Amino acid sequence: MQNQLQSVVDGLNRRVFLGRHAGSVGLAALASLIANPVASGRDSSTGGAPHHAPKAKRIIYLFQSGAPSQMDLFDPKPAIQDRRGENLPDSIRQGQRLTTMTSGQSTFPVAPSIFKFAQHGESGMWMSEILPHMSSIADKFCMIRTLHTEAINHDPAITFCQTGSQLAGRPSIGSWVSYGLGSENQNLPAYVVLTSFGSGRPDDQPLYDRLWGSGFLPTQHQGVKFRNQGDAVLYLSNPPGITAETRRSTLDRLATLNQQRLLSVGDPEIQTRIAQYEMAFRMQSSVPELLDFSGEPKHVLDSYGPDVNRPGSYAANCLLARRLAERDVRFVQLFHMGWDHHGGLPGAIRGQCNDTDQATTALINDLEQRGLLKDTLIVWGGEFGRTIYSQGNVTEDNYGRDHHPRCFTVLLAGAGVRTGMTWGETDDYCYNIVSGAVHVHDLNATILHLMGMNHERLTWKYQGRDFRLTDIHGELIQPVLS
Repeated sequence: MQNQLQSVVDGLNRRVFLGRHAGSVGLAALASLIANPVASGRDSSTGGAPHHAPKAKRIIYLFQSGAPSQMDLFDPKPAIQDRRGENLPDSIRQGQRLTTMTSGQSTFPVAPSIFKFAQHGESGMWMSEILPHMSSIADKFCMIRTLHTEAINHDPAITFCQTGSQLAGRPSIGSWVSYGLGSENQNLPAYVVLTSFGSGRPDDQPLYDRLWGSGFLPTQHQGVKFRNQGDAVLYLSNPPGITAETRRSTLDRLATLNQQRLLSVGDPEIQTRIAQYEMAFRMQSSVPELLDFSGEPKHVLDSYGPDVNRPGSYAANCLLARRLAERDVRFVQLFHMGWDHHGGLPGAIRGQCNDTDQATTALINDLEQRGLLKDTLIVWGGEFGRTIYSQGNVTEDNYGRDHHPRCFTVLLAGAGVRTGMTWGETDDYCYNIVSGAVHVHDLNATILHLMGMNHERLTWKYQGRDFRLTDIHGELIQPVLS
């Protein structure tokens, strides 16, 4: 570690020496160092992707924060309908670890879902009655029932889904995509994040900005969060008395100073600072136009549901995601909070479905009608699943569910995935995977693959080793690829 630190200091001192003492010859040598990613000890501004022909040009990731209950939405278990209140068999649990919220329970009463299921579309995909809109487009989905993870609590599990590690500090998946492919729109970020509060549990688990952070990648690749209240992006408007021409002149002077500083110290973050100043200037005109729904036809607004006119709602964010997709933003991520249902699940999950069901369906239909679904990948899912046993008491119409990392469901749609397909099988208690196991690393590897990136080649050297989103794991989910 000491040797690595000394190496960094020596490199910086060489740059300082050349910049301050070697005149024009030194500056030329320094410029060569900065331009050469190998000599400067850093990679280029992008990861050199695509590595192969992509199926998708962009991703819209509908992250359902708090963990939706898979057996109440997508994975019916009729075999246990008559076992309400019975203790979960030891042969099913197999001594697997529990959270502190239920580890002290003397029994683990089985809580079959109270919701009715039916098969939909030509594929016969099973969906719950509380998803009537998504059920109507069942044949557009690829359902994976056998996702699993190591994390058993919310924050490490969400962090793991986003970064490939339970520990904070790694780059998020959107940052990896931005690094790998760069941006196709010079007036908007490559990676945009939208958040909304669920009506099922409005005081649910909080989200932290590090979930869309760039980690050790250059900060130009971090997600730009659009706020769900007030101005979507702070400080975009010029202060009173400042014209666009004055702002442009100020930025030009700042850029000159930053370029001089870059030549002096060779810090790549200075390049990021210059780029972000320029992006903010361009966003002053692009963001207000993006957020203006007044030109949307009434039938389109109606398709997303009544909440579409409430800024910061899931419906409004879905429409905004379509508008971002039209503008070739690489990675759009919606985080919808409120799925953490340890108690009172039936009523709370109805509220969450009321938030998301119609708007999710409208987004997919809207993209398809505009010819965008064929090169847009949609991902719908949370950080883990829910237990078949109840947290606390079970009644005929009420129960709660604890965290369950052993199996949960994710939906894919759009570019590069097979439609009308259900992959994987769980046991009668929706507790263990019977066949077709898919790890979170496998899902992330597949997402990158569909965007034209080999997850094993998309790397960044940090602290002496090459890091990647999938760490040293990850296999493509070949059966779900079209």
